[in-house]
Amino acid sequence: MKLKDKVKSLPLTPGVYLMKDAHGHIIYVGKAKSLKKRVQSYFQHSKAHTQKIKKMVSNIFDFDYVLTDTEFEAFLLECNLIKELKPHFNKKMKSPQSYIYLVIKMVAGKRVLEMASSIEENDGNLYFGPFLNKYTVERAITGIKDVFKINCSNPSMKHGPCLNYSLGLCMGVCLGGSALAQYNRILDKIIAFLNGTDSEILEEIGQKMVTASEQYQFEVAAKYRNILGTINALLFKEKVIEFTEANQTIVVVESLTESTFKHFLIKGNKVLYREILNNEQPFETIKMNLSTYLKQSPLNTRIVVSKEELDEAQIIYNYLKSGHCRYRIIPNAWLEAGNDLLIENVLEELLNEILQKESQNLFER
Repeated sequence: MKLKDKVKSLPLTPGVYLMKDAHGHIIYVGKAKSLKKRVQSYFQHSKAHTQKIKKMVSNIFDFDYVLTDTEFEAFLLECNLIKELKPHFNKKMKSPQSYIYLVIKMVAGKRVLEMASSIEENDGNLYFGPFLNKYTVERAITGIKDVFKINCSNPSMKHGPCLNYSLGLCMGVCLGGSALAQYNRILDKIIAFLNGTDSEILEEIGQKMVTASEQYQFEVAAKYRNILGTINALLFKEKVIEFTEANQTIVVVESLTESTFKHFLIKGNKVLYREILNNEQPFETIKMNLSTYLKQSPLNTRIVVSKEELDEAQIIYNYLKSGHCRYRIIPNAWLEAGNDLLIENVLEELLNEILQKESQNLFER
């Protein structure tokens, strides 16, 4: 079959496509809500195509595809295939995720806020993360240092004040005394913020923004607003990690058609179980299958999201928050007590929500 005819025969359903070169090597893996529309777009002349896309398309000799029931499953499958196959053009066309950590380390007896690409065990430093975007972390650190004037370029506190002190970027940490004590108080607030125990740092930056605006210093106010935005971008990653590492058991239902649904059981950053349900399927069978997998799910296993697993964690988190599905968290206490009735009620409630949603959609159409 010719390549163009093969593209035309693709279904308008979710899935993953694997582009191959003349030697049969997989050179690119992608996901799509509609396979046909997405794959067709590569072979259409478009000014939006970058040189990298054009080069990739010129190397396509054939392609395979894998159908999925939902776009969520396509996301997960694409993520896993890219990690497994490491296709050439996925590296070229997608900037590699630069995982990074915030670290509070000791330099010449003084705590300093910096970046680190990995965690060194038992080195006495405090690490926060991982974060996906190195640029965002750099901007956050620069912004915090700028706002609170803790950008000292002479951490050893030798040979008098640093250059940044004369430029107004350092409060005088290099001189010691009261400035050093104030610096340490600010570092304590930063640590508390990164630990999720105190948001005073955000409140102070917000107040500086308001004050600057009231004084008609709009450029300064905009700078503070941008710093807040950068820090909040970091907080999102923290929420993903915190949500995943809570190791919660999550029951999910997504509508596929007017009469069929996809049911998932998720634990941490793993999908433990999935099944297509329909309106005519006995509810007792659904409950029995769910109960079987719930009992196999480890309750108190500690999950630590490594940088290799952060992609899956983010895909699951975004899916649950997207509105494309309905989900409930099953408390460990219910599972430990074997409280099947409460769990059954949750599942029935979810299915009813999906049915009502489909009925409403049908009415609106």
